[in-house]
Amino acid sequence: MTNPAPAATPFPLPYVEMDGHPATEDDLRVPALFGFGHFTAMQVREGRVRGLGLHLERLDAANRELFQLPLEGEYVRELIRHALDSAGMRDASVRVHGFLPPRESRTRVMVTVREGIAMAGGGRSLMSVPYARVLPHIKRPGEFGQTYYGLLAAREGFDEALLTAPGGVVTEGAVTNIGFWNGSSVVWPDAPALLGVTMALLERGLAEEGEPSVRRAVTLEGVGAYRGAFICNSQGIAPVRRIDDVEFVGGEEEMERVVRRLEGVYGGAPEDLV
Repeated sequence: MTNPAPAATPFPLPYVEMDGHPATEDDLRVPALFGFGHFTAMQVREGRVRGLGLHLERLDAANRELFQLPLEGEYVRELIRHALDSAGMRDASVRVHGFLPPRESRTRVMVTVREGIAMAGGGRSLMSVPYARVLPHIKRPGEFGQTYYGLLAAREGFDEALLTAPGGVVTEGAVTNIGFWNGSSVVWPDAPALLGVTMALLERGLAEEGEPSVRRAVTLEGVGAYRGAFICNSQGIAPVRRIDDVEFVGGEEEMERVVRRLEGVYGGAPEDLV
């Protein structure tokens, strides 16, 4: 007799506030029915965030582009602080969403708080997929294509999907930025993609330490010429073990050293008090 599969552990629901108060049923109709909007995701540790100013700039720029309305950084900070205090958390994974429902004249700001997340260790495998996001410079909720290809990659035994434009042009990971290592410097794909906060901090930090990174066109046909690669987002940095069937010539040990170096740069970035 076959034993039944163990029940899946339920994913803990986040604490949610809308415009500074616990989200009501009416509030939650906004993202459910009027999902056109934008967001940013950050990791809070002891009430501090690396690159908080960049997150706030991202929210304001996206809000102005989508809704022609500013989204003041200090107001957003107050909402984050309130949600963290209400949830009783100093270490957390926080998302801030901006929406503008029909016939409303002010941005509705939703803040979600859940347990903090860190990038899992070990080399990652990426499956390339033919998908490039519309307006990739805006971080948006409900990205069907990214979710679809991410699930497809997982079913095929990969850790994440790698998004590519026509001609096999590498752009970004489904939920990460990707960088390549040529043996002496970091190479970021010169292609339309979201400028992640971690990527921006690494670019800035490497330049300040006299090790500037570069941006160049990267194609699937050419990834094997690099010694290695890594992915990064607000959860951290991880080496890439392979892309499709391509194993990097530098090997995992070299990339682990590179990632440790990058973690030192990222870890040394100033943290802002929420």
